[in-house]
Amino acid sequence: MSQKKIARRGFLAQSAVAASAAFAAPAIVRASTLEKEFHVAAIGVNGMGWADLSSVGKHTKVKFVGFCDIDAGRFDKVDAEFPGVPHFADYRKCLSELGDKVDGVIVSTPDHMHAPIAMMAMKMGKHVYCQKPLTHTVWESRQMRLMAEKMGITTQMGNQIHSAAEYRLGVKLIQTGAIGKVKEVHSWVGVSGRQYNNRTDRPASSPVPAGVDWDLWLGAAAERPFAADVYHPFKWRDWQDFGSGGLGDFGCHVLDPVFTALGITAPISILGENAGTTSEVWPGPETLYYEFPGNDRTAGATIKVTWRDGGLKPPRELAQLPEGVELPAAGSIFIGEGGVMVLPHVGKPGLYPQDKFSGYKMPEVTGANHWHDWVDASMAGTKTTDGFDYAGPLSETVQLGNVAARLPGQKLDWDSAAMKFTNVEAANKMLTKSYRKGFEVEAVG
Repeated sequence: MSQKKIARRGFLAQSAVAASAAFAAPAIVRASTLEKEFHVAAIGVNGMGWADLSSVGKHTKVKFVGFCDIDAGRFDKVDAEFPGVPHFADYRKCLSELGDKVDGVIVSTPDHMHAPIAMMAMKMGKHVYCQKPLTHTVWESRQMRLMAEKMGITTQMGNQIHSAAEYRLGVKLIQTGAIGKVKEVHSWVGVSGRQYNNRTDRPASSPVPAGVDWDLWLGAAAERPFAADVYHPFKWRDWQDFGSGGLGDFGCHVLDPVFTALGITAPISILGENAGTTSEVWPGPETLYYEFPGNDRTAGATIKVTWRDGGLKPPRELAQLPEGVELPAAGSIFIGEGGVMVLPHVGKPGLYPQDKFSGYKMPEVTGANHWHDWVDASMAGTKTTDGFDYAGPLSETVQLGNVAARLPGQKLDWDSAAMKFTNVEAANKMLTKSYRKGFEVEAVG
């Protein structure tokens, strides 16, 4: 056994003791000074990590106390903007050593490490901002919601367009009955599960770059060799062990206003269609057919939501668009009893047919700062509108779609309360995954 692995085992034993003591801390630490400053540790500091922490860092009461990344070459931006903050490579050491110096934790890593990091932080009583999709599996999404509820901390998922004026306007139009009760929804996005690599198998290995801790990057995932320009720092999204494909990348964005507007939570069935995949990567262009229980905002006892990605779009005629107007590159069509709403991904909603809504006065809706809302709510001890109580079920639905994507052509009946499929046992094995020792996610008791 290598000295590196022996040292890591020793660290894990020590950090487990330290963490167990920290887990006994109250949900809101530093209570006497929290109203003055909000101390944040950021796990993942470049790419989307930089976007998140730099946005959080613009809040006047935020002070960074730790930056953590497995790549020592990716601290240049944070050091230039927020000098003097300690660096860490291992999130477990970061959180254990900083302890009560931390109030909130930003998790902006590849999908497969969201739950191990966020669950440790929440168990220590830290407020958590976690990138979308909230987790890598259905089971993890459920545990994240339960842990946030148990610890009474403030949480937020990083689907920042949730707080944008465009999405909020679309939600308000549906909830105030602009198009009547909704009969069905079609959502789509251009990217696919093979957006970055277009591979179906693993590439040859190559040397690990200096400064990259590949073992820590793998984290909860099974060991495999490093390969240049395939996994780290960005193309991991295509791989089932690390990312969640096109649906995981954009589902928590595009389906967010669908969930908020209609007040839906868990589907009752899902059917996936695609040209096939492997156990390594996500499929290319796909269509997913979700069916949800209906409610007072829907026209029937159930409502169907269809997802398309990889360049697939719904038939243009469903939107009742005027001549010369095309569907946006990504978004949703809400088909109501009294009209249609097209909500682009990050764009103002449109109501159709045009002649019917020509004199319609759009309500005034303002957006909010998604990152600062999390800081403010954490300091006040209140909830956000995109906390894990909401984001958990949304992320569950996205990852249920990824189960269906691996079993194309099979309609899967879902029992959310029991957290199992009732008709295809093979699908139940895909609700969770195995974890490498030291990166486990435990069930919430």
